[in-house]
Amino acid sequence: MATADAAAGEPVIEMRNVSTRYGAHVVHEGVDLEVRRAEIFALVGGSGSGKSTLLREMILLQRPDTGTVRVLGRDVHALVSNDEQALLKRIGVMFQHGGLFGSLNVRENVGLPLREHTRLNDALIDQVAAWKLALAGLAPETGALYPAELSGGMVKRASLARALALDPELLFLDEPTAGLDPASAAGVDELVLNLRDTFGLTIVMITHDLDLLWQVADRVAVLGERTVQATGSMTELSQVDLPLVRQFFEGARGRAAQPRHLLAH
Repeated sequence: MATADAAAGEPVIEMRNVSTRYGAHVVHEGVDLEVRRAEIFALVGGSGSGKSTLLREMILLQRPDTGTVRVLGRDVHALVSNDEQALLKRIGVMFQHGGLFGSLNVRENVGLPLREHTRLNDALIDQVAAWKLALAGLAPETGALYPAELSGGMVKRASLARALALDPELLFLDEPTAGLDPASAAGVDELVLNLRDTFGLTIVMITHDLDLLWQVADRVAVLGERTVQATGSMTELSQVDLPLVRQFFEGARGRAAQPRHLLAH
C-alpha cells in the first residue's frame, strides 16, 4: 500500500537508540524507528515484544530508560507541562478496549475532550460530536446510547470518534479490529484508509490482523528479540529471510492473507 506521498513524508515520530527495562527485564534495546507524515505505519511482533510499550512511549505515557523520542518535531523528554498538553492535543488515541466512560453516553464520551480543552458551548460540542460519530461510521442515534449498549464494533468506532474529537494530526490505533467479525473488520480497513486520504492523518497502529496489514499499511515494523527486526512494506517484508519476520507470512493465516500474486512465488 506504500504511496509516493508517504515515502517522501517528513518524520513525525523519531525514536533513536531507545532502550526500556522493567526491573531486570529488558524490553527494548537500541530501537530505531521513524514514522513519516501521512503514512499508515504498523507495529507487529509476538507477545512480549514490546509493541504496547513503544506505543506508550510515543503517546507520552511512559519514558524509555535511554534514547530519544521526538513526536511532531518535539523532544518529548524536554517538554514542560504546558508544552506537553499542547502536544497531546495534536494526538488522538483509540484504545484496544475502547476506554469509554460507562457513566456517559456515546455523545458525551466523544465530546469530553472538547469540554476539557476548548471553550465551545455545549450545543456546538454536541454538533461536533455528532459529526465525529458520522466520520467513524456510526448513525446519529448512537450518540444517545451508553457503552454497555454497544456491540464490539460500535465500541471501536465510538472510541475512534473520540480520538478524532480535537482534529489530531497523529492518530494511534491499538488493535482496531481485535474481536470483530470479518464484515466489521473489513469496514475498519476502509475507514482507516479514508481518514488518512481525506484528512492527511499520520496513523500508527498495533495489530495482529494480517488482512488489515496487507490492505492499509504503508510500512510495518516487526519487533522481536528486544529490537526492530525489519521495517518495510508488507511485500518487502514477505521477502525477508529472518525467522521472526517469516513467522508472519507462513502458516495458514499468513498465507491466506497474502495477495494471490505473492503466493505464486
